Amino acid sequence: MAYVPAVTIDWIVRVLLVLGVLAGLAAAVVWWTLPAARPTQAHTYVPEQSVMAEVHIDGSKVNVRGVRSFVYGDSGAVEQRWLERTYDVDRLESVWFVLSPFASWRGPAHAFLSFEFADSQFVAVSVEARREVGETYRPLKGLLRRYELMVVIGEEPDLIGLRTHVWGDPVYLYPTVATPEQARDLFVALVERADRLRTSPEYYNTLHNNCATNLAEAINGIRRDPLGWSPSRVLPGYSDAWALDAGLLAVEGNVDQAREHSRINAKAEAAYGTPSFSRAIRR
Repeated sequence: MAYVPAVTIDWIVRVLLVLGVLAGLAAAVVWWTLPAARPTQAHTYVPEQSVMAEVHIDGSKVNVRGVRSFVYGDSGAVEQRWLERTYDVDRLESVWFVLSPFASWRGPAHAFLSFEFADSQFVAVSVEARREVGETYRPLKGLLRRYELMVVIGEEPDLIGLRTHVWGDPVYLYPTVATPEQARDLFVALVERADRLRTSPEYYNTLHNNCATNLAEAINGIRRDPLGWSPSRVLPGYSDAWALDAGLLAVEGNVDQAREHSRINAKAEAAYGTPSFSRAIRR
């Protein structure tokens, strides 16, 4: 029997109705008031999104310029580091699903993937709304062509540590059932998307071009039986329940038990700044 999240059907219907109204209003605003603007990468962006990854693939070797590896000090100081890394996809072992809700209710959240290699190398890949300096993310603005889309490729102490150590958001880390071959195909698909966005910009859209929809499309590209549509594509905070029901997560129990065992904030905070960060959050 499929898992039913612990919310009432009435609540889900009301949320979807509100989203439908907002989407309709946003579409009307776009239609009547916005010029025929084209997405561009020529703005001045916040530091953590200022560099777009440049990817070169040669056989099994994937070279990435612009791997983010920021270090966040306790005093608020940030050491900005952009690295060049080469990944051997033949050494890819597994894929991890990262989910981080960021609002007072669970629906709004950010979802991304992290890839584990045989040489204890980890790299996270995150599809994001690219924000200009002084700009904050707002779901409604995401309907109005106010953000470009980007794929951040970075190291786990940065992409996970930013959320646990700096923002204090809850973070859940789930192992997936992806095979090494599927992990390779998924990694290549996402880094190639990162490189395409560098030269062919797209607008982010809260409903149909966000973190969850891009992950779902990439996953469908490696599956014989594509995933169907789910409300979690609009409300990523529930995407772990959807992924569990679809058999994508290598966890036991229901989603409440999975969340309890997969929340890593305490471990991430204890290990932040140590070389064993990625191993520690998986213990």
